[in-house]
Amino acid sequence: MFKPWSDKYPPGINSKINENTLINLVDMFEHSFDEYADHIAFINMDETLTYRELESQSRDIATYLQQTSQLSKGDRVAVMMPNLLQYPIILLGILRSGLVAVNVNPLYTASELKHQLNDSGAKAIFIVSNYAQTLESIVKETHIEHVVLTKIGDALPLMKRKFVNFIVAYVKKMVPKFKLPSAKSYRNALKEGAKGQYIRPVINLDDIAFIQYTGGTTGLSKGAVMSHRNMAASLAQADAVFGLTIEQETEMIVTALPLYHAFALTVNCLFFIKRGATNLLITNPRDLDTFIKTLSKYRFTYFTALNTLFNALLNHPKINTVDFTHLKITLAGGMATQTKVAKQWKEVTGSTVIEGYGLTECAPMVSVNAYNVDVHDGSIGLPMPGTDLRLINDENEIVDTINSVGEIEIKGPQVMVGYWNSPTETEESFNDGWFKSGDIGLFNEEGLLYLVDRKKDMILVSGFNVYPNEIEDIVVQLDGVLEAAVIGIEDEATGERVKLFVVLNDHKVTVGNIKTHCAKYLTRYKQPKQIEIVTELPKNNVGKVLRRLLKER
Repeated sequence: MFKPWSDKYPPGINSKINENTLINLVDMFEHSFDEYADHIAFINMDETLTYRELESQSRDIATYLQQTSQLSKGDRVAVMMPNLLQYPIILLGILRSGLVAVNVNPLYTASELKHQLNDSGAKAIFIVSNYAQTLESIVKETHIEHVVLTKIGDALPLMKRKFVNFIVAYVKKMVPKFKLPSAKSYRNALKEGAKGQYIRPVINLDDIAFIQYTGGTTGLSKGAVMSHRNMAASLAQADAVFGLTIEQETEMIVTALPLYHAFALTVNCLFFIKRGATNLLITNPRDLDTFIKTLSKYRFTYFTALNTLFNALLNHPKINTVDFTHLKITLAGGMATQTKVAKQWKEVTGSTVIEGYGLTECAPMVSVNAYNVDVHDGSIGLPMPGTDLRLINDENEIVDTINSVGEIEIKGPQVMVGYWNSPTETEESFNDGWFKSGDIGLFNEEGLLYLVDRKKDMILVSGFNVYPNEIEDIVVQLDGVLEAAVIGIEDEATGERVKLFVVLNDHKVTVGNIKTHCAKYLTRYKQPKQIEIVTELPKNNVGKVLRRLLKER
């Protein structure tokens, strides 16, 4: 098999992992609880959570789920919140009770939330009160039986908790009114769990740990089924690549990327729990003043982000107040890092941006540059240890020459089991056992993988997948819209932005009407930033819209 990367790994990094040593996530958590009990696991809003406290509180959540809510092993539980101390407590509680975690983007609209809850069959949800109004509007149309509400400050000490919750609700008015009369408070769920007896479930590597949602080419998001084996393999791969850079209990990673996203979930949360390190949680990275102020207080050694965030920080007037002298690793994912941004980051911080490539369906890491690279060259590195890659041309033939392009296909223990309740789409996403990425790439003489283009029409906005069909389906539901087509166009800040072309059959419809309609049904990053009304869309002889021609315009 064509493997131009096989002998290119740096010293100390094995090209394989020992799958016989994999353990389930709960076993891994318990090891970390014992080994690092008094070390700080998470920091948020200047408050800390030790591994001992994480064990105790996640056990209380697990007990609550087992006994009070009476859910059974394998039932799905949704989590809809930003980066707060509550998140790891709840996540570990779900997994320790033998249940399946379903991460939900808290910015989802009601229709997006309804689809994900119904598709996963989630019976319970933990949600921050800021987004409870969204849940209220659709909860009766779902399978949700238990709602646990938390406020932003609920994991903080009493006086600070009251202060933060008051400011959020009554000063900043960030909690729209809602009615969920049967909902239980997070604090009460902890108390109820503490009264019960935790029963450790029997968990096998092939049991499902997560249903992690990704965009769907049909317009509906699909749930990638991730087993404990998939996640454990991904963590073992991360250890193989970055383990040499980690000193037990002394590392701190800045976690500004949302933990509900596959990248931060695996790399920041789970991997750093495995290694007994500390996560510095940033709840709202868009509040750059507070973000910079927080960074200036801590000696962090790892930093994960994407191009948009790097760029925003670098252009903040107080970036020079942050001490980067302890920073060892800067890891980028989610979208391509622009050369200009990577160069400026190196100049300001002294740290090279190490770029990787991943997919939700691969838990999520597929390839990454070596930890000791000193120049960002735009490549996405070498395959993760234990991962095979191949390039396939349009004739379904293996590409076996340097600098020749093909669709990237992936095989490895981190590749998902399949899409939840979607056997047809699962079958279509594999080619003789190889997962089809939909991305076009090539290998250079050094065995490094480069992304060339995307085979699919997916648009990447600040690291989030946006699929044209989903937006088009929403737009054409507006009376007066005859046809719609969506493309991605380059954007210096977000990588790409959404542009919408619309054909009307009622010319009373305005661009403003369309924007209002989109805002009602689409998360902000999916909403078109440009709208152009046209008389017709370019199509082929069978009537398919030619997005390529729209891009050329």
